[in-house]
Amino acid sequence: MMKMPALRNEEHPSAFEPSMMLMNVCLSFLGAIIGLQIITTLGVTPNTSIIGVLIALIISRIPFSAFLKFRNIHRQNLAQTAISSATFGAANSLMLPVAIPFILGRVDLVWPMLIGATLGMSIDMCMLYWLFDSKAFPGKAAWPAGIAAAEAIKAGDKGGKQAMLLVWGILGGIVGSFFKIPMSALGITMIANMWAMLMFAIGLLLRGYSIAWFGIDLNAMYVPHGFMIGAGLVAGVQILMIFLRKHKTSDQDMHPADETPYTRDDNSVKVSIIRGFVLYILAGCILALLSGLYTEMSMGMLVFWIMFAAFACIMAEFIIGLSAMHSGWFPAFATTLIFLIIGTLLGFPPVALALLVGFVASGGPAFADGGFDFRSGWILRGMGKNPEFEVMGRYHQFISAFVGFGVGAITVALSHDMYFSQNLFPPVAKVFVTTIMAGVDPSIIRNLLLWAVPGAILQAVGGSSRQMGIMMSTGLLIVSPAAGLTVIAGLIVRLLVIKIKGEDAMIPVTVMAAGCIAGDALYGFFNSLLKVGLKK
Repeated sequence: MMKMPALRNEEHPSAFEPSMMLMNVCLSFLGAIIGLQIITTLGVTPNTSIIGVLIALIISRIPFSAFLKFRNIHRQNLAQTAISSATFGAANSLMLPVAIPFILGRVDLVWPMLIGATLGMSIDMCMLYWLFDSKAFPGKAAWPAGIAAAEAIKAGDKGGKQAMLLVWGILGGIVGSFFKIPMSALGITMIANMWAMLMFAIGLLLRGYSIAWFGIDLNAMYVPHGFMIGAGLVAGVQILMIFLRKHKTSDQDMHPADETPYTRDDNSVKVSIIRGFVLYILAGCILALLSGLYTEMSMGMLVFWIMFAAFACIMAEFIIGLSAMHSGWFPAFATTLIFLIIGTLLGFPPVALALLVGFVASGGPAFADGGFDFRSGWILRGMGKNPEFEVMGRYHQFISAFVGFGVGAITVALSHDMYFSQNLFPPVAKVFVTTIMAGVDPSIIRNLLLWAVPGAILQAVGGSSRQMGIMMSTGLLIVSPAAGLTVIAGLIVRLLVIKIKGEDAMIPVTVMAAGCIAGDALYGFFNSLLKVGLKK
């Protein structure tokens, strides 16, 4: 591979620097506490990436030599990665799984589940690290929240016209969100693949208006779940085919749009998928051993459970990762529910289902959120033009993410009893337990199989670049018709801008769009904190 010209700040700051490590640990603790408090009271997890950026920017302006080093955009990127990883890791990947056996009445399984979920979360992040900037998950793809964080860091570093565009976008995002307009949807529409966003909007509108238009409740008929099963299976095959397909040497490792080399070649990714699957099998074995699951199932059923759990984790991270990459949304809860339903159909007992759903739930959010963080770093490091610098920076982001995970795991281990004793649980954990105890009606099987067919067809027709089946399924799983209308409006505006002004006019629009996403995240973050305060 040809060596590319050196970039500014070629020696990437290390995540192991004492000051950087201290910053990451402090921000991670803040992010973990915020994530746990909000997911147990409101059921959501806020995006704290922008908060990490703002804190790093503020600290970098303190007139002491110890703080001046944080004016470096790459250190700010590491700080943003740590706090974001801690927030999603503690809330979605750990607190949710450990709440499931507790609500089920199996308090003895809380610690085994915490260990299993920590392993699942860690493997998931490793999988992202191995797969990011490959043909399946390119650095050049949208990853919208990552663009927002990167633009905020760049604006703080450079100022000027770009900074003003970003500021106007942030203000628009805050004002629009105050008036209940989904501004993140508008911003993402200006950035992501238009076909993917069109399918996403159609799914949102069908889910939002199916009862009014057709007198049909799509969710009650398990249409979104069946659609995602079909699309997800085809997406998994498409990803595998990318790496099994033979390519000419000249085309093997290039981004088609700009001939920038991929930093993950096909062979390394194939090995990584196999390695990840093996690690999930080992983690499943550890979870089964620590929980005593082997005493509740026959040996044959136990082996099948372990293999299915590993397969489900891989498929869930692909589905959630592709959704996040194209739309910024990742239907982690809904995707986990799909594998819970399948596990129920396969006849796993309640305890095995509880451990299965916790294990699967532990991974997807880490993959999606990590993709946003890596995308931010990819932009700040020059969009892959210097592969050595890009890989070095991504490694230090990877370390920062694990600092966040470690702090998040310690925080959950020390505090989960306090939350549970106050009857504070992630609401979706109760949904999972209710589903486990209720079992599955045979009619659900028919609906899942029936609606898996169009999902699979749409995903196959759209191909791996557009992810039309995955994106329509994502829309069907989310109740937000306003977001659907906003996406349609945004697509119309985007097409008009391109038609009248040309493609170059989208450059400033993209910066403002990133501001809209950041503004929506800021409003959502502080609004969530306010609601938590009012609940108390």
